[in-house]
Amino acid sequence: MARILITSALPYINGIKHLGNLIGSQLPADLYARYNRGRGNEVMFLCATDEHGTPAELAAAKADQPVAEYCADMHKVQTDIADRFGLSFDHFGRSSSPQNHKLTQQFASKLADAGLITEVSDRQVYSNADGRFLPDRYVEGTCPNCGHDGARGDQCEECTKQLDPTDLINPRSAISGSTDLEVRETKHLFLRQSAMRDQLDQWIDSKTDWPVLTTSIAKKWLHDGDGLQDRGITRDLDWGVPVKKGDADWPGMEGKVFYVWFDAPIEYIAATGEWAEANGKSDADWERWWRTDKGADDVKYVQFMGKDNVPFHTLSFPATILGSGEPWKMVDHLKSFNYLNYDGGQFSTSKGRGVFMDQALEILPADYWRWWLLSHAPESSDSEFTWENFQQSVNKDLADVLGNFVSRITKFCRSKFGEAVPEGGEYGEQEQALIAELTTRIRAYEGHMEAMEVRKSAQELRAIWVAGNEYLQSAAPWSTFKTDPEKAATQVRMGLNLIRLYAVLSAPFIPTASASMLSAMNTLDTSWPDDVAEALSALPVGHDFTVPDVLFAKITDDQREEWQQRFSGKRD
Repeated sequence: MARILITSALPYINGIKHLGNLIGSQLPADLYARYNRGRGNEVMFLCATDEHGTPAELAAAKADQPVAEYCADMHKVQTDIADRFGLSFDHFGRSSSPQNHKLTQQFASKLADAGLITEVSDRQVYSNADGRFLPDRYVEGTCPNCGHDGARGDQCEECTKQLDPTDLINPRSAISGSTDLEVRETKHLFLRQSAMRDQLDQWIDSKTDWPVLTTSIAKKWLHDGDGLQDRGITRDLDWGVPVKKGDADWPGMEGKVFYVWFDAPIEYIAATGEWAEANGKSDADWERWWRTDKGADDVKYVQFMGKDNVPFHTLSFPATILGSGEPWKMVDHLKSFNYLNYDGGQFSTSKGRGVFMDQALEILPADYWRWWLLSHAPESSDSEFTWENFQQSVNKDLADVLGNFVSRITKFCRSKFGEAVPEGGEYGEQEQALIAELTTRIRAYEGHMEAMEVRKSAQELRAIWVAGNEYLQSAAPWSTFKTDPEKAATQVRMGLNLIRLYAVLSAPFIPTASASMLSAMNTLDTSWPDDVAEALSALPVGHDFTVPDVLFAKITDDQREEWQQRFSGKRD
């Protein structure tokens, strides 16, 4: 039994996330977690809300709430939506937790002891209109590298160049739009990433199985232009992890907090500590996942994230871990995703464009969305959500292929043999051919899932469903019954066992429908089909079942047009 540690990029606290955020990290991470649990592996699947920084302060002010109260409320909202989408986190934590405060301060202390933190008198943008220093991302302007208007003070999303706010042309406050800005001197701590460039370069080179997208982004940040730059890890804010050296005050850093991008990845570790506390576990129970001196050396650690998070997870967070000199578990595989665009444009939380997770669940159950998003995951390039494609995929894949198969075989059996698995005879040539095909396909499905090839996994799973449909169409038990009832019973027995098999294989993608299929087949047997022939005899003769309700209703043209119109504008 393998031990798999899985983390998903942390969703920011300021509002409900859209479907592009969901497929960019949490949903494929859940797919991988569910698959590994199904294979009998020990899994620790972690996520949390990212709660610090200016966006949280501004969102709280807009909601007329104290920021701590706002974050607590939004954590409950995001937890509820994650549960309803079937995201099977072992723990969904909070970056504002005491555990994360303590660990962040511990890492900073170790980095300082190693000579990897330096104090810099930094020139930072101050907005007179807003009466505050502006964090990097709250200064907007024209990118000096590509000319894109709308670049942020930390990075240009158009050309991905790392920036400082003072680099921007015609800068303005992203809070008020004011151009009444000035640069003031303020002291901050910087992580000396440049001192670790060679070590990080060698570490990335060792990851030969990483997606090209991941390594290309990391290498670009390492080598383009002036190469990897030192990074500020503190901010002049009220809300965040106070700057301390362990438990001690940090002279000159009074009133400052750690930069959200320094403390947020550390929450992966802290969330495991939160899990331990919430479940009455000891420190040893969470340390065995993260400390290589406490048993984590045999853990496979996989991270899932959108491509915009890759630089921090391939460079800044590894620099923090390596630089600490402590035996922390490093990521083994980083699965990154491109962007999912929306119906001719882009999803946007700030602009309210696209379908958000709560709205999606008002329209249709989670499995409809899970299937479409995973089967169209933006792995090798950006992909696009359109209502036409969504309707077609749901109707053809879920309703016509899987749902129709389940309905036909159960209803036919009930009408001719009753609601129990009929006897018939031994599986014949047709059945053996199907077993051989499914064996090949299931092994391919396993390979794609283990390699985290999300689209290929979905394609193979659909092909497995299609194989059952083609068998049923070819065998035609409704015709066979007229001349050979015993043979028809054999075919029906195969079909009913296929439903249980499909439930097991499909659970990572569509867990609710999978549970419905298992319930209809009156079984708790979720054993993985290592032997397909054996799996297709799991439901014995005489085993009772029920005809389930419709698994997936088709999306009508009227529904599609209504939803397309509803979500074409700005969110209320």
